[in-house]
Amino acid sequence: MSLKLALIVNPVASSVTARTRVVIQKALAADHELQIFETTRRNHATRLAHQLEREGVDVVIPFGGDGTVNEVANGLMHTTTAVAPLPGGSTNVFARAVGYPNDAVEATGMILQALDRNSIMSASLGSANGRAFVFHVGVGFDAAVVERVERRGPLKRYAGHAWFVYSALRTWGSAERRALRFSVTAADGRILERAQMAVALNVNPYTFLGSRPLDLAPEVNLTTPLSVVALSTVGLKHLIPAAVTALRTDQGIPNRPGMVHWPDVERVTLLSSVPFPYQLDGEPQKPVNRLELVHLPDALRLVVPHD
Repeated sequence: MSLKLALIVNPVASSVTARTRVVIQKALAADHELQIFETTRRNHATRLAHQLEREGVDVVIPFGGDGTVNEVANGLMHTTTAVAPLPGGSTNVFARAVGYPNDAVEATGMILQALDRNSIMSASLGSANGRAFVFHVGVGFDAAVVERVERRGPLKRYAGHAWFVYSALRTWGSAERRALRFSVTAADGRILERAQMAVALNVNPYTFLGSRPLDLAPEVNLTTPLSVVALSTVGLKHLIPAAVTALRTDQGIPNRPGMVHWPDVERVTLLSSVPFPYQLDGEPQKPVNRLELVHLPDALRLVVPHD
């Protein structure tokens, strides 16, 4: 059955090339009606997705990084138009977590196969102060690292994970890290009075280092509530064991003093008297004193690889 598809391309995404675009466009247009759009500014993909849903498009395919996927999801949540994430960024956490390969051409073939077999699920999202996220929100140290990475966008594109590691080390040694402080309180009463880093996950893994997943909360998936991982401090005592555990095992972060791991979180509130940084699906946001994170069940129709 022929479908109405729309390909939304972020032309400056790390893995988007002219040659790849041509191959993907030909494949998608072979058996389906295809429209193609390029983003030119922040949140452009959200507005395009709104418009395409009103025009009756069946599936929107964001071709870019996780930020592009996030914008499209925010434009299509609670509608009947489905999303098929196509990896075009440097890490592509969400597309890979869903089950697509990191190669865009190979992923296109899997999307077409999934569409042929109507492999579409109803997926959950998270919400951070009213904006949806598809895979995670990072608060405190995590967000400070992401902000430092994004400050030098070209280095992120060409240095990749090495630039992320360098930025993490620089942030860890900064006065900004030592000043981080906020509380984390779940709606069911679970509480961490003081934290320097927290991550709320809608899917696992948290990210990939090359081909290796960083598993913080293996139990979370697109049909469960959120999982929250938080560290009271990001000193060596907690940060190094947490990183090693996440890289070397599939057990996730342990739940112990100073290092909490809460599954099945429907709502969580983060508070501080001083504004703290947060990032949403890898995109830095304006610092806040209060952050409300909410699980949104069955919020997005998602094209997933067919088993």
